[in-house]
Amino acid sequence: MRKNILLVAASLIVVSLLGACAAGTAGSQPSVRSMSVTGEGRVTITPDLAYVTVGVHSEGESVGEALKSNTSQAQSVAQVLQNMGIDAKDIQTSNFNVYPQQKTGPQGEQLGIVYVVDNTVYVTVRDLSKLGQLLDQVVSSGANNINGIQFDSSTKDKALSEARQQAITNAKAQAEELAKAAGVTLGPIQTLNVYSNPQPIPILDAKGGAGASAAGQVPVSAGQLVITASASMVYEIK
Repeated sequence: MRKNILLVAASLIVVSLLGACAAGTAGSQPSVRSMSVTGEGRVTITPDLAYVTVGVHSEGESVGEALKSNTSQAQSVAQVLQNMGIDAKDIQTSNFNVYPQQKTGPQGEQLGIVYVVDNTVYVTVRDLSKLGQLLDQVVSSGANNINGIQFDSSTKDKALSEARQQAITNAKAQAEELAKAAGVTLGPIQTLNVYSNPQPIPILDAKGGAGASAAGQVPVSAGQLVITASASMVYEIK
């Protein structure tokens, strides 16, 4: 009796498995043919902003002496920035350090300890026509450390949007061209991915531009910036 029950149970399991396999085969969908394309967008813009790091480095035999010298120079630099029309909100202290430093002679001999003060501010310049004059005057007033001028644009968000649209349009045009050449018909878009860099890239070989300085000033040229985007699209092929 028990043997018969086991045989019946085994038969039911086999039938169930066969039914599941048949259902899976009947329900499977044919693979979807597809085409992948990648488009590029590129927009060139003229900078209207500049970011400059301006610093004052001072040394003294004592902390008080170094601080006094640094404060005097920093106040002169701040006054120049104010006179040049730089708004207070566009001047931000980015670094202030006080530390001892071993002073050495030409032969490496130790000459004692000096105290160093570094005071650095991050300045946003919104009128590039004044940039060369501003750099000239802050150096003359006591700034002895100017790092990396970085140009930017207040319209980069609009340019980024345009670059994305260009990338998608370029990808669609490629897909249509390839479909026509291959003799197939494009179906709906299956996936769409857009990649972009919000930071504008300087065009290194550009000359002139909105930030070119007048004769006699620190030579500064803003050149141009480029915003790029790419779009990857997958189409179904009918």
